[in-house]
Amino acid sequence: DQNYYNKFNFTELLWVAPELLPATVIPGTPATQKGDVYSFAIILEEIVVRGGPYETARQFMDPQKIIERVAAHESPAFRPFVGQRDCPPDLLDLMEKCWSDSPDDRLTFAQIRSTVKLIMKGFCENLMDDLLRRMEQYANNLESLVEEKTEQLSMEKRRTEELLYQVLPRPVAQQLLAGEMVQPEQFECVTIYFSDIVGFTALCATSRPMEVVDFLNDLYSTFDRIIGFYDVYKVETIGDAYMVVSGLPERNGHDHAREIGLMSLAVLDAVKSFTIKHKPDQQLKIRIGIHSGPVCAGVVGQKMPHYCLFGDTVNTASRMESTGHPLKIHVSEAAKQILDKFGTFRTELRGEVELKGKGIVTTYWLLECSEPDPRPPTPMKNYNDNEVPFPILFPGIGK
Repeated sequence: DQNYYNKFNFTELLWVAPELLPATVIPGTPATQKGDVYSFAIILEEIVVRGGPYETARQFMDPQKIIERVAAHESPAFRPFVGQRDCPPDLLDLMEKCWSDSPDDRLTFAQIRSTVKLIMKGFCENLMDDLLRRMEQYANNLESLVEEKTEQLSMEKRRTEELLYQVLPRPVAQQLLAGEMVQPEQFECVTIYFSDIVGFTALCATSRPMEVVDFLNDLYSTFDRIIGFYDVYKVETIGDAYMVVSGLPERNGHDHAREIGLMSLAVLDAVKSFTIKHKPDQQLKIRIGIHSGPVCAGVVGQKMPHYCLFGDTVNTASRMESTGHPLKIHVSEAAKQILDKFGTFRTELRGEVELKGKGIVTTYWLLECSEPDPRPPTPMKNYNDNEVPFPILFPGIGK
């Protein structure tokens, strides 16, 4: 009766065979081997589903209800649910035979042992073999995981290094990566290039912000491709200003003036054919100024390190740009004297110009160079027999 049931903890009865449940036996009746076989089947179910006895049924039934249904000898008998996806068919068949409602239909432990050996044949000979196999598999998986993570780390390291090489000169970046302190350095003579866009403020006033961003990105991407063919280093871009230097951090003799001269002519030629996408009818115009002289250079900052140039040469180069004319290359006396040593650059006297902080100075226009363009030819679209397959950057070539 109900009072009799209330004496028991039903959770502890989930492993008990139906014939041994309190409702069907006299209290104190000893356990049987057939009852143990039933308990073995319930334990096997726990191992397979990796849960407790009657794991699925207990999601919507309390232990007392489960015991009542087991003791009722329903047809078919009420037993734990084990999905075929969770358990091999042979093992599921073994469980069903062991928890049969009739004790006489259940297997003996000798039969269970033989059946388990057949099921496990080919998997492992004993527990130690299985343990060693699992350890080997774990080690292999761990080794593969370590290799994968190491490769990911190497890729991230390469990306970080490439990013650093883009914002700092390679020799300087390599010093920082090696954990070395980059000391400020004095350079006896370098050549500095400055350029800015004529009428940039007016252009911004008549353009949408994204149009200005796209325009600058297109223009500076063009400049970046050009300077890649010369021994120069882009120091920075500030708004419409573009600053490049040659002769540092690796010294190159007097070639710094030649490299900047060639690069300036190439940039000016590219600007003349550059199209502003949102204003295709407007001719882009820039001013270019170059000057040669001594500078001091070093890395400033730790969070966002920046390679900076200091000295009067920087200011003079900037003044050369600001006092220049659209679509012309303004050259100082110092830069012109070095360019003359190569005998390939043609300049024109501009005359005397007043530079802030310098007074009256003599300056020149750089017109052309007879040296071959170091860049590979860029084929033009739809050119005829009278046209060359690439634009002539320096008019002095071929004359």
